[in-house]
Amino acid sequence: MEIKIKKLNENAVMPSRGSACAAGYDLYACIDSDSVEIAPHTTVKIGTGLSIAVPEGYFGAIFARSGLAAKEGLRPANCVGVADSDYRGEYIVALHNDSETVRTVSNGDRIAQLVIMPFLSAEFVEADELDETKRGAGGFGSTGKQ
Repeated sequence: MEIKIKKLNENAVMPSRGSACAAGYDLYACIDSDSVEIAPHTTVKIGTGLSIAVPEGYFGAIFARSGLAAKEGLRPANCVGVADSDYRGEYIVALHNDSETVRTVSNGDRIAQLVIMPFLSAEFVEADELDETKRGAGGFGSTGKQ
């Protein structure tokens, strides 16, 4: 699949994969300064300097990089970002610092990963009744106990 990307900043880095079988493409920080600090339990929006034309029928899912989350406590604030196929603005990652330490993101650091995913379009129809199931209305934790 070919996906067009426009560099909005000459210093922007194209997404890349860590291995041939990696599902995620690393997104890189593209900021005006050398680095930005993220205080504990706060969120900072970090630009990538890229606009991406995801094909219709797909979306760009923006996930945490496992190493960054586990080692530094940094993750996308919304946990998973959804970039629709008709969005043409800059891909920006709102990074949240879950740690108790100030974290620094430098220009060119890998900040998240992008996975291109298909989705199904649905039409919701209001109904007076729904079909019965064994589970019924059992909610949180209801399937784990007998």
